[in-house]
Amino acid sequence: MAGSFINGRTRVFGILGRPVTHSLSPAMYNAAFRHLGVNAVYVAFQVVDLPQAVSGLRGLDIGGVSVTIPFKEEIIPLLDVLDLRAANIGAVNTVANRNGRLIGYNTDWLGAVTALQEKTDLEGRHVLILGAGGAARAIAFGIISVGGRVSLTDLNQARAAALARTLKAEAIPPESLDGCPATILVNATPMGMAPNLDGIAIAPNLLGRFETVMDIVYQPLATRLLRQAEQRGASTIDGLQMLIHQATAQYELLTGLPAPAEVMAKAAYGALKG
Repeated sequence: MAGSFINGRTRVFGILGRPVTHSLSPAMYNAAFRHLGVNAVYVAFQVVDLPQAVSGLRGLDIGGVSVTIPFKEEIIPLLDVLDLRAANIGAVNTVANRNGRLIGYNTDWLGAVTALQEKTDLEGRHVLILGAGGAARAIAFGIISVGGRVSLTDLNQARAAALARTLKAEAIPPESLDGCPATILVNATPMGMAPNLDGIAIAPNLLGRFETVMDIVYQPLATRLLRQAEQRGASTIDGLQMLIHQATAQYELLTGLPAPAEVMAKAAYGALKG
């Protein structure tokens, strides 16, 4: 059975990132492979040289990889083909190896929208996104694609302004957030991630205006942002929800098989608690 016996026919998948030791993706994928009896393994690749790593995907016939911080934008010029959505977003979190041709996709947008829509409608709603990196790009694209309105803020105001222009959204300086009328908040920054458990990307006194707050950070699961938002009456969405939804869509892209969503979710929560 997959995961218990590896041989010359075992397909290899993985995740590219730095750091990457905290990733829950190996737990999710390998649980799915075992459940379905697929002869495959998924490993975490700590990348020290991205161009060489991408070349190695071809050279070693790696079946495909997830892409995480800080490479979601940097990897794009190293690929052969970009899916239209990934091109529009300007960030890649999935690379499939199709006979030596590396194709970039993005499932982050779908993961975020699915997680949010399980708690609230997005059509006609105003969402404030904290951050303007690769994850923020995907989340903003997804919200806009289902009829939501997006405002962005980032300490790097030029980056936020550039992303807002690309997506026809609104950029707000961090010092002006108290005037933003959004009722949904998404943290797309690493603020609050272990070991910086006290980190929070917005002043807590501003959280009372939001009905729904989602954090993409999942280590810890109950970030300071989510705890503070909950205390002020907001409905909260932890970072594992987006991760699981994007991972099941990604699994199907990379393997061509239906994803065992419940198995992957159970593995993710189990690995986090462990």
